[in-house]
This record gives sequence, C-alpha cells and structure tokens, in this order.
Amino acid sequence: MANLRFLRGYNDAVVLGLARSGAVTRVELADRSGLTPQAVSKVVSRLIDDGLLVESGTRNVGVGKPRTLLKLVADSRLALGAQVERDELRVVLTDLAGTVLDRAVAPLPRDFDPPTFVAELTRLVDGLRSERLLGVGIGFVGPLDHRTGVVHYPTGLSEWQDVPLRALAERRLGLPVVLDKDTNTAVVAEAWRRGEELRDAVLVLVGTGLGIGMLLDGRVHRGVRTNAGEYGHTTIQLDGPPCVCGRSGCIEALHNLAAARGDLVEATSVVGVAVADLVQLLDIDHVVLAGRAVLAEPAAYLDGVRARLPKDEWLPVDVSITPLGDDVVAAGAAMLLLSEFYGRPR
Repeated sequence: MANLRFLRGYNDAVVLGLARSGAVTRVELADRSGLTPQAVSKVVSRLIDDGLLVESGTRNVGVGKPRTLLKLVADSRLALGAQVERDELRVVLTDLAGTVLDRAVAPLPRDFDPPTFVAELTRLVDGLRSERLLGVGIGFVGPLDHRTGVVHYPTGLSEWQDVPLRALAERRLGLPVVLDKDTNTAVVAEAWRRGEELRDAVLVLVGTGLGIGMLLDGRVHRGVRTNAGEYGHTTIQLDGPPCVCGRSGCIEALHNLAAARGDLVEATSVVGVAVADLVQLLDIDHVVLAGRAVLAEPAAYLDGVRARLPKDEWLPVDVSITPLGDDVVAAGAAMLLLSEFYGRPR
C-alpha cells in the first residue's frame, strides 16, 4: 500500500484525529491523547503551519485566561472514493470530515474488463482531481483481498480473475489507492457517521448483488482472507433455485428472483430472514440497510426486516436506512483512505 501518512508522525495523526470530532483546546488534546502539553503545542504549531488546523475563538473555563479553540480545516485536504457496481461506477469527492462535496457517475458495460474499468475510473477521477487530493479509495464487489489489493473471481465479472487492481489503479492515477469490498466501505461510512454509538452492527447492501459489512467491537471484520461478508451466497433453501455463484438456494438468488417477478413482500421477507439469522449469530444491536433495491422501496425493506427480528424486549435491534443514500459505498471508500491518513485504519 502506498504511504498515506503525509503527517509528520504518529503524534500529528493522533491530534488531528481528535480535532476531527469538533473544536478542542490544547489542554483537551493533551488530556485525551496522553501527550504532554509541550508535545501538543509542537504538534499543533506544525498542523497550523500545514494548514490542517486553525485557531477559532476562545472558551472560558472557570477563572483565568480563556483557552484558544482549535478546529480542523476540513477542506485543506481532499479524498476520492469510488463504488464499483456490475453496471455502474460512482466517484465522490470528500473533505477531511468525510463530507461529500461533489460526485460523478458513469455506466459500465456488461461484464467489463480491467482495462475498461481503469480507463473509466481515470476519466472520472481526472474530472474531480485537485492538488489537495490525498488519494483514492475503491469499494469493489467481492471476493477480494483487502491487504494485497487483488480482486478474486467476483460473480458476474468473468474477466476479473486475480486482478491486482490496487497496483493497476495506482500506476494509472499516480495516486495512493486503498481497495476494499463495497460492503466494508459502506459500513466504514456508517461508523464515521455514528461514532461510538455503532460498535456491533451489520450493513446489508442490496444492489446488483447482496452482501454485508460487519462492525464487531468497533472494528470492521474482514476475516482471515479479508473475504468475510459474502452472506448473499449462503444457502437458506436446500432445494432452491441455482445462484450465479454455482450453488443453490442462496439468499441473493431467492431475493433477486422474487424482486424480478415483482413480489416485494417475498423479496423483503428473504432479507428479513437472513438478517434475523445474523442477529442471532452475532448478537448485534444495529442493522443498516443500503443499496439501490432498498433505496427504491425503503419502507418495505424496513418492515420486512423488522417483522422477522426476535421479539425479546431485552434484545432490542435498531434497524435503519442509511441516510447517505447512493453515496454510502463511495463515501465510505474515501473515509477508508482518510482513516489511513488519520493513523486509525479501519
């Protein structure tokens, strides 16, 4: 992975990460970071010189001189995030706070190959490029290896057999690139948005495929081969219809067949059964629904999932639709890259 640590050291990353949560004083930074006041003073001076922090008024704290407030200069650096669906590419531009500033969307041809994709990614990135740009995050359909940046045999894309996408994209774009599954970047976006409130959760992404991103104990769970979350390809009907993955009775196949024949009740019920199993298996307390199918019928998917969840009052589960809409995967890909910048990889 290319080095995203444009900050001058670990202490800089810690201080800047704390400032991302809101205006803070130097004393608060020292208390929350564990650094000495002298170290904080040096770090803050560097970050101000680099245009990453700015003094923004004062706060009265009891008697004595008011304390100077510091805040993040969110637009001092920018990041790009990309979502790759089997038929569409979406790229968003975010600031250091993860706020989406601009976006570009383009269709992708059926069963597109790596050269076609990289060329289209380059075109959209160039349209949003800035001298303040840190790099690009990509949320791609799985399976893939987050650590090596290699895409492995994603269903519906026959030309993607062990493709080193991160290396290809870095070479073509001339920028640092991070790569992860679309479901993982989506759950990163939710974790950024909701902070410590979201520690044990799943995000269910229902688009051209169906998968989940898992946040367990506040960390994205990727598994041994960084391929966790291929939940759409688990069997829930032994004599069910064939799936594109080669198995039968998969969640994704049952959902997509019901949706194709216009049976919304059945389609949402399939997702509800699948989510209820996840709640029982993982003991999570938050479920976030996302993806184009969900966004087209949000009330139906909410009802379909809630109806299947355990009714025990001592096991409450919050079910919601992502407010980030169509941008959740791409924005999360940008936030994944920003997490590296802040020295707090997800």
